[in-house]
Amino acid sequence: MTSTRRLELSAGVFFIVAAVAAIAAFGLYGPVLNNPDYILSGSSSDAGIRLGAFLEAIVAASVIGTGATLFPVVRRQSESVALAYVAGRILEAVVIVVGAISLVSVATMRHDAAAAAGADPAALVAVGRSLVAVHDWTFLFGPGLAIGVNTLLLASLMYRSGLVPRFIAVLGLIGGPVILVSSAAVLFGLYPQVSALGGLAALPVTAWEMSLAGWLIVKGFNRTRLIVSAASGSEAGAYAAA
Repeated sequence: MTSTRRLELSAGVFFIVAAVAAIAAFGLYGPVLNNPDYILSGSSSDAGIRLGAFLEAIVAASVIGTGATLFPVVRRQSESVALAYVAGRILEAVVIVVGAISLVSVATMRHDAAAAAGADPAALVAVGRSLVAVHDWTFLFGPGLAIGVNTLLLASLMYRSGLVPRFIAVLGLIGGPVILVSSAAVLFGLYPQVSALGGLAALPVTAWEMSLAGWLIVKGFNRTRLIVSAASGSEAGAYAAA
């Protein structure tokens, strides 16, 4: 197996792992996200919240992994765009981790509140809701705004280079702007991110990532395009050195 093929397979797997882990984590977060008074709800196990945070750490690592594994290949098409994509994925991962930390902090405070005497319930609830609000905003800025920009960067590069079929790149060129517009609408209070409209807006970018992942795993990049880009890069390097 060539190094390029290993990178393609790794990138495809990272896309899928990130999507699956993100969905699972969101489901595990249900008790803290849906109960405003969760921090006062007793001393039962917070294992689900902690597992969700662990899964989001996996999401963050996978998000960075997509950028790291694609960079050596796509840099031959445009090094500046490839570098911007890696930087965008790192930013997205950082935002995701901040959201996970905020919910683990709620779980920690809930445990401490159950063990402590004389804690002010109203103050605890206010702090808990604030930390949940931090997660909600990171959920918008990470899997919303950041992923929209990152999708546009990679999809535009794929469209111009022809490394994958055009229909896959077009999905990204549609999905990126759609999720960006939807995230802006959520930011300005037009509708909740977790809603029917928010879910519909996320479908194109999800289709883009899963179709790209599947293609990378099953087929890989267009080998003719890779050879042409590699030859062009060699010629450019020789010209610069002359």
